[in-house]
Formats: sequence, structure tokens, C-alpha cells
Amino acid sequence: MHLLARWNPNTPRPSILIATVDHRLRSESADEAAFVAREAASLGFPHRTLTWDGPKPETGLQEAAREARYRLLIQCAREEGATHLLTAHTQDDQAETVLMRMARGSGLSGLAGMRMDRDRDGIRHVRPLLDCPKEILLKLCRTEGWRFVTDPSNANERFTRVRWRKLMPALAAEGLTADRLARLARRVAQAEAALDAKAREIFLNAEPVSDGKGLHMKAKFLAEEPFEIALRILSQALSEAGLGLDNSRLHRLESCTQRLQSALAAGVGLRLTIAGALVQLDRAGTLSIRPEPPRRRGR
Repeated sequence: MHLLARWNPNTPRPSILIATVDHRLRSESADEAAFVAREAASLGFPHRTLTWDGPKPETGLQEAAREARYRLLIQCAREEGATHLLTAHTQDDQAETVLMRMARGSGLSGLAGMRMDRDRDGIRHVRPLLDCPKEILLKLCRTEGWRFVTDPSNANERFTRVRWRKLMPALAAEGLTADRLARLARRVAQAEAALDAKAREIFLNAEPVSDGKGLHMKAKFLAEEPFEIALRILSQALSEAGLGLDNSRLHRLESCTQRLQSALAAGVGLRLTIAGALVQLDRAGTLSIRPEPPRRRGR
């Protein structure tokens, strides 16, 4: 917020709104949101407090809070006519994210960590401080006399991210620093972008056609390409058919790709379902993807 207030006077500054999400998880959160509102006003910025109302889950609280936070922020951006959302994630946040995803056995998309610039439901989400260590920001705040709030939940070992955070000094002592983890994420993101571009080119060469009921394409490219490319071709086909698969179901996509490649090699047909999609390979080598029909109820 203070950095935005120091926008280069020689460059036109866009309209800026400061938004605080009050998750209603701690008794102090309302006062903290009010503190941010006062700081914003002192800098000449309008402010909105967005509240996460309703019951909170007993498990998976941080993930649920994250989903609620972005839902509220994107909704606010649309209401305000904003085109960009800026968040202050740091290099330390990126390193923790990469470690957590490594522990879950994520694919390349997960190991690429948080993107510095991405689309989020039509709003451009930018993380301008993603390469900046948290300690540098804290030092800047202290030097400039900028007041800030420390969230006590950031030290609560009930949460997975906090447990990884507390392991960081030991990992850094062995050379696995936040900087190196963030560098890994950048390099994986570059490889991810190259693979996606190649898969997109091949997908289009497969002559995909939508008939209003589903998508049809030549399946031979799934057999001819390396597994990682074939995986992405199938993912793009599902997305084009309006049946995208989230990253948490990567293992399902891998299994589906393996079975399709095996069927193509054997010259046989195949019919399977994945994430609400019916995927069908006929003996002529055509792959069809359409919504899975509703299950019939037994009499």
C-alpha cells in the first residue's frame, strides 16, 4: 500500500482501491481491518473490508479461507470495475508453496508455484513482490516507519504452511534456500509454458471439431508424442470441451492418457470417464469427448 502511494509521478497512476478480507477467524480481525482502512485513508486511498461470513470448516481451513479470499476479491474487483488485482506475496510465500506441492507429489504445473502474472476469472492477478524476500519488506517497513499487523495464525503449527515455514532455516542451512526454491519455480514455469505451447500446436493439428454435443479429434497424436505432451493435449481437449480438470486430479489424467496410448498402440477402441467427461476412442482413431450422461436410477 505504501509502495503504491509512491507511484512514479512521471507515470499515470490508475485508480487504486485497497481491499482487506476479514475471514472472521479471530476476534482481532475486525480491528485489524479497521487499522488498514485508516492507513489507506491517510494515504488517500479508498478502502473496502470484505467479510467471509457463514460457518467455517473444521478441516482444510486454510484452503477454504484461500478460496473465500479470492472469491471475495474477484467479486469486489468486478463491482469496482477493476481490471487488475495486486497481492503482496513474497519470495518466502513462493518457497513454502513449492515445498508443499513437492510434498503432495505435484506435477510441473504445481512445482511452478504461484505465477507472478495470471488470469483469474477475467481479472489480471499480479504479484509484483514475488521475487522479494519477506525480510527485505519488513526491513523497509521498519526503516520507513510504516506500521503493519502480524497475524498470529502465521505461527500456528496447526497449519501445514506454518510447519513448512518453521523448517525453512534447517533447509536453508543445507542449501535449499527460499531464493533457490523460487528460482526452481521460475524455471519450471518456463518449461511448463514451452510444453503447453507445443501441446497446443499439436492439438490444433489434430483437427478438433465441436458439434455442440462434444469434441472430436484425431487421436493418433496421443500415440506419437511423448507422454507429457500427450497428457497436455488431452487436458486441452477436455478444456475445449468445457470439461476442464483441476490440478488436484492429475493422477486421473495420467491414468486416462496411459490407457488411451495403450489402446492406440493395440489398435482397439476404448471408453472411459474422467471428471464428468465421457472419453471414447473408436477403432478408426477418432477421439470423442462429451459430458458424461446422467446415471440411470434403478427401478
